[in-house]
Amino acid sequence: MAIQRHEIDFERLSAPDLAAWREIPPAIASDCMNRSQFMAAAIKPLAAGTSLAGQARTVTSMVGDNGVSHVATALLNPGEVLVIDAQGHGDIAVWGGVATRAAMARKAAGVVIDGAVRDVAEIRELGFACYARAVVPAGPHKGFGGIIDGPIACAGCPVAPGDIVLGDDDGIAVVPLARWRVVHAACLEKLKQEQGWLREIASGRTMAEILGLPEAEIIRD
Repeated sequence: MAIQRHEIDFERLSAPDLAAWREIPPAIASDCMNRSQFMAAAIKPLAAGTSLAGQARTVTSMVGDNGVSHVATALLNPGEVLVIDAQGHGDIAVWGGVATRAAMARKAAGVVIDGAVRDVAEIRELGFACYARAVVPAGPHKGFGGIIDGPIACAGCPVAPGDIVLGDDDGIAVVPLARWRVVHAACLEKLKQEQGWLREIASGRTMAEILGLPEAEIIRD
């Protein structure tokens, strides 16, 4: 199969706009999108304390193949996040130390892979934001083909080129580019609401009271 690439043209967020997204946790973003737009629980950072915010470039790869990811990496712009749908396969790594250094040379913000990685100690030492489903020493093949910059579903979450990818220790959420302004405004309101809750908790109120939840019914045996 061939390596193919869609011709794309999406809105590039300014540096201040991207910086503002770094203050938004993925959990808050998902809450503000009707608790949707998150990747499966298996997608986790290789290193605790990792955070990520950048616009997506997408890859669909055949199982166990990373040739298309190498081609896509060469197309990255500074601050972009490579999101790879590697079919969720956990027994062949499609990313490792060499690929990480290539992405860092392009000043990429990070990589998210619905698949496996290797060279974990090296990637952690480099401080590169890498999220993946699995870790395994087995290496990939090349030449099966794939698609760059097309719409994908990565670990159950739709992702298109230009979408905002947010990551922290909880995992990954993705904000559709067309909705970024309204979702960001909603996130700021949600954070403000939660700060208000914390003040009320500090004053002695319970979350049940704050949320107006009913008292528990008594079960009489």
